[in-house]
Amino acid sequence: MRGIGVSPGIAIGKALVLKEQHVTIEQKSTRSKSEELERLQASLASVRQKLEEIKKKATLELGDKAQILDTQILVTQDEELLGAVRGSIGGGMTAEAALEIGIEFYAKILEGMDNEYMRERAADLRDVGGRLIRHLLGLEQQDLSALTEDYIIVARDLTPTDTANMNKAHVLGFVTDIGGRTSHSAIMARSLEIPAIVGTKDSTSRIKTGDLLILDVKEGEVIIEPDSQQVDLYEKSRAEMEEEKKRLLKIKTQPSISADGHKVELAANIGTPTDCEGALYNGAEGIGLFRTEFLYLKRDNLPTEEEQYTAYKSVLKTMAPRPVVIRTLDVGGDKELSYLNLPRESNPFLGYRAIRVCLKQTDIFRTQLRALLKASAYGNLKIMFPMISSLDEVRQAKALFEEVKLELIKEGVTVSEGIEVGIMIEIPAAALISDVLAKEVDFFSIGTNDLIQYTIAVDRMNEGIAYLYTPFHPAVLRLIKMVIENGHQAGIWVGMCGEAAGDLDLIPLLLGMGLEELSMSAISILPARELIGRLNQEELKKKVPEILQLGTAQEVQEKLKVLGGA
Repeated sequence: MRGIGVSPGIAIGKALVLKEQHVTIEQKSTRSKSEELERLQASLASVRQKLEEIKKKATLELGDKAQILDTQILVTQDEELLGAVRGSIGGGMTAEAALEIGIEFYAKILEGMDNEYMRERAADLRDVGGRLIRHLLGLEQQDLSALTEDYIIVARDLTPTDTANMNKAHVLGFVTDIGGRTSHSAIMARSLEIPAIVGTKDSTSRIKTGDLLILDVKEGEVIIEPDSQQVDLYEKSRAEMEEEKKRLLKIKTQPSISADGHKVELAANIGTPTDCEGALYNGAEGIGLFRTEFLYLKRDNLPTEEEQYTAYKSVLKTMAPRPVVIRTLDVGGDKELSYLNLPRESNPFLGYRAIRVCLKQTDIFRTQLRALLKASAYGNLKIMFPMISSLDEVRQAKALFEEVKLELIKEGVTVSEGIEVGIMIEIPAAALISDVLAKEVDFFSIGTNDLIQYTIAVDRMNEGIAYLYTPFHPAVLRLIKMVIENGHQAGIWVGMCGEAAGDLDLIPLLLGMGLEELSMSAISILPARELIGRLNQEELKKKVPEILQLGTAQEVQEKLKVLGGA
């Protein structure tokens, strides 16, 4: 069975299949309206309390990522939804019937949206709705915290509450029928480092509780009832992976230097201050991308200057004296903030997002810049603007940066001298005018996630055309080479912070092109460091023109596999 591997590793164990409960709901109430409303309120209070308890427990293990549960807690307080539910109760319905209709109505609206992130939030609504209905009916809630044996969990979907509440000591991995790389189950699996495969379509109908399973996340394969030879093979592979992790930790404090003596900085991409722990554990030489959106998401109001200052200060102090590149607010596209009332767009990835929002709603941008500059005294801060497409945007953003800096100095606030200001190169237009942009900034960081999708015209969240989305496309590689050359001609350093930066097949080419910094998921740093130590940059430079003349992504990848193994 095939699906989408979303959290690395190999899992071998018995299946525990979570079947959805089918309940009979009475539509017409025999109680008074006031009694039904009291039942509703009691259920809301009880479920909300349980969700708060689950979040509290999850915070100890996940840190700020537990905020993902806030979405579900907010459902129990959503007055638009609850107003509709109370209206149905007023019309004579039972509380559970009114909830079922209300939840399904709003879930279908979310599912009909163009945005994958919003479509997947329908699962949050249904999860909370199911909890409320089961509470009203007096049915036992599914409790994965009570596991006493080791299992691979198989479910139609795993909600944030399921994942956060499970007994991690007894969960070997999980498989779901639905979901994608941005689904809650995928995000939580990566945070907990539990091997997971999602989007199998029919795992719950094909797998029975007690079946022996093997999850091969790298291949996205679920093997049902493997033979002894397969089990032995994967047991060996899993043991080798564990030994590999231990071996690589021995080079965690070593610098990243090629065989011929060229230094490359290997940094980590993070989303919350607590992610610094994993970055340091895996030998990060800095933070190459701190996504600040976590401060703005999963809440109903803007974060204050003080909240942001506290978060930025924490990261800078933890990583000091290592460099920390903090990206300013990048919302829009797949990251929506309900309280900003961003316009509904038919193509949000080409719309009002990132720097475009910041330059129009300058009060939001100024607050973030103030917090960043106030925190700058505590470490080695570099600030980066996302989604740049023109020189005008760079100049406007820099002007606001200088205005805010001057304001703070006049207020007597200590601001670090020499803060580098750079931009992300993630739009082909920025790559093509990178010679002009390089004269205005201190560094470039190439964001390959968006650069690939904009260059090849492939929605990176569309699973139907996922085979077209590749960093090995010759057009993408030529743009990357252009950006590096233009940056170096202007005397600035060039890094990369997209997922491609951690691709072991691609690193030899990136090294040959002359990238000074690669920022990646923390778990990719040590394998990348070991690879770079085997490579000769001067020899790789000679291979770059030949590779850039290749016509297909497959030809490029095959050539690079040879270089990486050399």
